[in-house]
Amino acid sequence: MELHQVRYFLAVASTLNFTRAAEQCNVTQPALTKGIQKLEQALGGPLIYRERQLTQLTDLGKEILPMLARTLASAETARRRAKEFQRKEIAPLKIGLAPSISPSLIVDLITEIAKFVAGLNVELREGTAEKLIDLLLEGKINAAIVGDVQDIPARIDDWLLFEERYVAVLAPTHQLANRPTIGIDDLRETVLLERVGCDVAPKIQRSYFPKEPPHLGHCSGHDLHLQYLAAAGFGVVLAPEHMPCLPTLKTIPLEGDPISREVRLLAVQGRRYSPALDAFIKVARFRDWSIEVRQNEMPHVRLPEVASAPAPASTQKASGLQRIDPTARDLTRCKRAKTLACVRTDPRGH
Repeated sequence: MELHQVRYFLAVASTLNFTRAAEQCNVTQPALTKGIQKLEQALGGPLIYRERQLTQLTDLGKEILPMLARTLASAETARRRAKEFQRKEIAPLKIGLAPSISPSLIVDLITEIAKFVAGLNVELREGTAEKLIDLLLEGKINAAIVGDVQDIPARIDDWLLFEERYVAVLAPTHQLANRPTIGIDDLRETVLLERVGCDVAPKIQRSYFPKEPPHLGHCSGHDLHLQYLAAAGFGVVLAPEHMPCLPTLKTIPLEGDPISREVRLLAVQGRRYSPALDAFIKVARFRDWSIEVRQNEMPHVRLPEVASAPAPASTQKASGLQRIDPTARDLTRCKRAKTLACVRTDPRGH
């Protein structure tokens, strides 16, 4: 079965006239008839019933018509995308996110990269850290952002973006909503809404519930689902502090900040980076993530390779903020500016 045969059949099915179908396909009528006959041989039965001036599809022709239409459409789409790719009109970038990593983290990155990577086309995929590593090694995604992950293969490069704590997210009407912090005993008596696939679930279990399991209520694999359930008063969500929250919810620190995690960027070592992937990695690594988290109104992030000056204990306890050395921050901004200049002028990638 060849595509030109499929095209001939679809033309006849559309016009129910061999002469007009041949004109539509820009071939002679004998050539069109011969192509359809070869298609019928390949499929094992007649597709068109033709008697004098009457042309109709057979039952087999009617059955496979939508499938052949989709086949031709997919082939034409693939051909068009291939041409666009060769002309550099599209720059695909597939990014994997662990279940507890909010897409809000990378929206600004994509916006910034799109300014100097023409035709940027981003696909986001969600999966556990282990699944994302498999997808990276298989070449099905280009990069991944994950939380705590164990046993990273030697073939995977990883960069620490920032470290963050977990906070309690709950309705203003919840009995714990007016607490400055929420302690272990409070959580042990509270219904928790379960995030399916949470990468820090084992750490939460060890920190708060070493002997008895927590009181679990409703569950979901989507953070927004859990937030709506929390807003309705069904329980408390333990969420990473970078996670944007509904305006109807409150976020409260956990006493002593016992739960934290490192957020890392992963890519396969040794592979040649496309311009889009190269730009994404450079912008992500040199981004001032403290600003990103502060915009989400949950400021408590520690950046790698950036020195922090000590702040008064009362200030740190009240706000959760860590002061950043202005000299170090200026250095980070300079590095980032040089990185973007490099991305704009060097399209060769890694």
